[in-house]
Order: sequence, then C-alpha cells, then structure tokens
Amino acid sequence: MNAVISAAAPAGSAPSASSLVRILLLEARSEFLRLARAPSFAVPTIAFPLMFYVLFGLLLTPAHAHPEGARRALAAFLVIGTMAPGLFALGITLAVDRERGFLELKRALPMPSGIYLAAKMSMSMLFAALVAGLIMLLAAAAGGVGLALIQWALLLALAMFGVLPFCAIGLLVGACTKASATPAILNLIYLPMSFLCGLWVPLQLLPHAFTQTAPLWPAWHLAQLAFAVVGVGPTAGSGGHLLMLALCTAGCFAIARRRIARAS
Repeated sequence: MNAVISAAAPAGSAPSASSLVRILLLEARSEFLRLARAPSFAVPTIAFPLMFYVLFGLLLTPAHAHPEGARRALAAFLVIGTMAPGLFALGITLAVDRERGFLELKRALPMPSGIYLAAKMSMSMLFAALVAGLIMLLAAAAGGVGLALIQWALLLALAMFGVLPFCAIGLLVGACTKASATPAILNLIYLPMSFLCGLWVPLQLLPHAFTQTAPLWPAWHLAQLAFAVVGVGPTAGSGGHLLMLALCTAGCFAIARRRIARAS
C-alpha cells in the first residue's frame, strides 16, 4: 500500500503516463499475489480446465483418430479455461472488498480512478493466457494437435482478450451480491453457460431449443471465434461475434460501475 501511495502524484496534479503505468503495475502485482496465494481460486481456475481437457479432450478425442474432433476439443476447453479467471477473479474479490470496506479505502488513496479495476482485469487476462498456454502445450505435446504458428498465436490472443466479457459479468455479480453467495452464483452462471453453448457436448447432439438460445451467451460467440481459428468453424460472421462480445462487456461493466458507485 505504501508503494502505491508513494507512486501516486502529489495532490492537485495530474499523474504522468509513467506514474500511471507504475501504479498499475504495483496494483496488478498486489492482485496477482493475492490470487496466487488463494488455493480456492488458483487451483480450480488453472488445474480443473487442464484436468477436464486431458480426460475429455486428449483421451476421448485423440488427434490421430479424430483430427477435427481434437481441434474442436482444444478450442472448446480453451474457452472453458478462459471463462473462469474473468468470472471468479473479479466477482469474488470485488464482493469481498466491497463488504470489508476495501473499496472505500482505495478511494481514499491518492490513486487514479480506474486503476483498481484495471489491475484486476489485467490479472484476469494474465491467468487466462496462462491457462490457455498450458492447454495448448498439452494439445501440441501430448495430443498431437498440429496448428500453424499464427493459429496458436490467435488462440492465445483470443483467450487474453476473450476473458474481458466474463470480467464484466463477474464484476456485475460481485457488485450486486454478498461475498458468501458470490461463488455459488458465479458457478450457476459458469457451468450452465459452458454446457448450453455446446462446449462440453456439441449443440447438434442437444435439444433444438439449446441451439436457438446459444447465441444469447457470450461464451458461444467466443467459441465460434475459437472454432474458426482452428479450422472447424466458419470464419464468416466473426465481426458479429466480436461485436456481441464488446456489447456484453460494455453493458455489464456500465451497470456494475453504476451499482458500485450507488453502494458507496
């Protein structure tokens, strides 16, 4: 905390760009240590997607027997691994900070507005990139999935920026619910969403109603982009998917920010 205060600009003066970057890095480092030291966050967020990918991706759809199915499984579980850091990193920590009065303390510090949330979103992007990188490493080394370098790079970028809509959803839930109830509510969003979007089971094998409602979920739009990158889905309509993800991010973030301001 003292490091953040010392990095801030004197009262009444606008901080320079270098000061803003330093403050963001200090706050992001603090947030990273907080999340990394919490087994209840780090273990499920990192270990569970890898475990599920090994069981359902590598063992059930080996690349030598089902090359297209293996690429589809890689894309699907990469999206599953991307969702969790955004939902849980922001949702749970914000709810805890809000109930403990930590948000009021942050406002009292000489720290520019927005750094607190920017640091949380940066760490969500870092964790999403870490999970995606580990899944891709498993896919290439153990699963025999062969993709071009540009495809691997696009998947990593998709995970890093695709986490932002789920950051906004987690922010909205954390701003509206009690800390004790937030994990359960986020799981009620995370698990059904991943299933209803066809990430666990292809939508073609599910009732027709699921196919009709899948586009309502941001995870479905992110999955379509991932499927297009690995070559198992159409590239047409990618702009529409990006637009829907951007609208979800902006809408949830705006509502959450208003809710946080009203609660303070």
